[in-house]
Amino acid sequence: MSDRPLLDAVNYTPHYGSSESRSGSDSPTLLYIDEQLLQNRPVVEKSLLRKLDLRVAFLVLVYIMNYMDRSNAAAARLRGFEEDLNMKGNQFNTLISILYVGYLLMQAPSNIFLDRMKRPSLYLSSCMATWGAITLFIGAVRTYHAALILRFLLGFVEAAFFPGAVFLLSRWYKRNELGLRTALLTCGSSVSNAFSALVASGILAGLDGTLGFTAWRWLFFVEGTLTITVAVCAIWILPDFPSTPSIWLSPDEQTLAKRRMEEDAATGNDDQDKPVEVFSGVSEALTDWRVWWLGVALSLMIASLSFGNFFPTLSATMGYNATISLLLCAPPWILGTATSFFVARHSDVTGDRFWHIAGPLLVGDIGFMIAISTMNTAVRYLSLFFMTQASVAYVIFLTWVLNTFSQSRSKCAAAIALINSMATFGNIGASYFWPSSWGPSYVNSYLICILTSFMSIAMCWAFRKHLSRCNESAEIEEQALGLPRGFRYIL
Repeated sequence: MSDRPLLDAVNYTPHYGSSESRSGSDSPTLLYIDEQLLQNRPVVEKSLLRKLDLRVAFLVLVYIMNYMDRSNAAAARLRGFEEDLNMKGNQFNTLISILYVGYLLMQAPSNIFLDRMKRPSLYLSSCMATWGAITLFIGAVRTYHAALILRFLLGFVEAAFFPGAVFLLSRWYKRNELGLRTALLTCGSSVSNAFSALVASGILAGLDGTLGFTAWRWLFFVEGTLTITVAVCAIWILPDFPSTPSIWLSPDEQTLAKRRMEEDAATGNDDQDKPVEVFSGVSEALTDWRVWWLGVALSLMIASLSFGNFFPTLSATMGYNATISLLLCAPPWILGTATSFFVARHSDVTGDRFWHIAGPLLVGDIGFMIAISTMNTAVRYLSLFFMTQASVAYVIFLTWVLNTFSQSRSKCAAAIALINSMATFGNIGASYFWPSSWGPSYVNSYLICILTSFMSIAMCWAFRKHLSRCNESAEIEEQALGLPRGFRYIL
């Protein structure tokens, strides 16, 4: 046998039903090599996915740090953050909101830049180290306005990671594999909510007054240092694109990684081989009404999930001290994380997205209704477990976006960024859904969450009906022209 990789033994052309793609298959030599390829591929593919999944697991750690550095202000609020910076009125809500303004501005430009890079690992690692440093600086601020500026910059830099990581997954995994992997990535937010609450409770209780710094300052110092440490490791661990040579993949695995994406592309290899114009994908995404529709739907969903930004505050309404309130935050998010894996896997297996989005949102609405109905401590704590189930819908929604725009690499990158950017408006506005004056019951806040949740479900239902009509039209056209079964949207 030749020393060349087995998967390179044949000049591969995707089989999309054309007779040209099958020409030459009568050659005995090619038939033999095709048979060897068929026999060897499952082994190579299993090894490839195992290696990829290990690196995606590290992406989860990065996302945990991303979300932790974004949400630690809510924990710091319980130990004098507002008082030390002399915040008044809705200034804390503005501090939460301003981060998403920076997040909004940077998402689309970052993904456009990322799409044209050969080493996204370096770019994402550098951004991570930068936001870790900003987190450290927030721990040293003396005025509200300094904290406001740093929170804006934090969002500006953090915006590179999540849409970039989701796009990176779409470049490695096939459509029927994305649900579980996206769930694995986005579970970082739930894990972070649980883990950061535990870390914060330890730091706030144990380091207060150490070296003359108050507890909330140590929270930013410690978490910022952890982020920078993880960023250094990420340089060598995060994956690049399949087209970039990787020392952690064998030649066969590298070739198969590229081929899998060609096979999964809706229009063959047309977007892989042509030079990509910088703004071609952006132009296509901006003129596609579906991007705007999904952006609004996700914005409403994010608004209904805004309780996550104030979770320690909601936990504290049960009357316990800061340490116990933070510890009580962990179990609901742990359950939400476990559920996300089951729901995402079931969504992949059944090929359904809409019902796996609507179901968790409705469960979350039950939690909101329970919280509205009583101030009983045990029942209100139970309501938090229902609320965290709603975050599972976000995982499935992002997978649906990747599935819908998978036909073009550049358009997919732009669509992810634009939809996430529009969704950020939900976080900007929703930061004002939870003013202190509405506590401790926060009835008005919960009612707004229920309303935005139902609006998001309605928009997703309409989008599902549209995709169903598209699939029916494709079926009719293929039958009339005698074409093989082609691309179908996942509903």
